[in-house]
Amino acid sequence: MMSLFSVAFAADATSAATQQPSMLTSFAPLVLIMVVFYFLLIRPQQKKMKEHQGMLNKISKGDKIVTSGGIFGQVVKVEENSNYLVVEIAENVKVKIKRESVSEVINEQNALKAA
Repeated sequence: MMSLFSVAFAADATSAATQQPSMLTSFAPLVLIMVVFYFLLIRPQQKKMKEHQGMLNKISKGDKIVTSGGIFGQVVKVEENSNYLVVEIAENVKVKIKRESVSEVINEQNALKAA
């Protein structure tokens, strides 16, 4: 009777060992999810951030802008070394803002596209 149980356990042990998936197939879904996240979420966000940074670097005197707070104004002075802009939001009303707070540069081409 003892040998019958040992044979049965030995058969179960070998069949269990052959049924386990390999390490590669168990990580394949995780790797696939990471690749999908990269191409659908991370990469487009990095591209958008790069375009926004390029827009911020091109701001010059006379540009019409919209801040992230929704204030419209015209750039009067660009302080290159301190990363600040002086923006006129009304006649004789000037404010000093950080360049990063600009959300959009409005020019004639953008106005034509929106219309």
